[in-house]
Amino acid sequence: MFFAEPTEPGEPLGTEHIDSLYRYAVVLTGSRVEADDLVQETYLRALGAFHRLREDSNVRGWLLTILRNLWFNELRKRRRRPQFVDIDAYDNISDGLTVSKCDPERILESKQDVDRVWAALLRLPPPSREILVLREFEELSYGEIASVLDCPAGTVMSRLGRARARLRDLLSV
Repeated sequence: MFFAEPTEPGEPLGTEHIDSLYRYAVVLTGSRVEADDLVQETYLRALGAFHRLREDSNVRGWLLTILRNLWFNELRKRRRRPQFVDIDAYDNISDGLTVSKCDPERILESKQDVDRVWAALLRLPPPSREILVLREFEELSYGEIASVLDCPAGTVMSRLGRARARLRDLLSV
């Protein structure tokens, strides 16, 4: 994995956010390979702009914004090229999620619940999926999400409410 320029001796820039960036990238791209590339490109861009980062900045929000902007740039480029579908894109997407250590039956039930939620989540439109992942999995505040998505916090709240309602409907079936 790519490591960035240290902010202090022995501390790489934002590497504690790699898992968050990767999960977000998988949701945006639908492909583990593209997610790997997107995260790496995010760190490359962050290194180039590191000198402009203020000391009190939200590094995770900054990295998520870079990742999202890179993905949208890639989508714009792809509109002019033929598209291919990765049929294995979402296989075993829950493998990276951790389950607490307990008896095997509980672990199996928990994994099935996680798989069910991810399956429902992946059936949502990309904007709904994106906002749910940022809030529920990455635990960003409404303000941080507004910054990443470049929209008002009120818009974040209404989009999140609609996305949660859609997910709830999918899970109730």
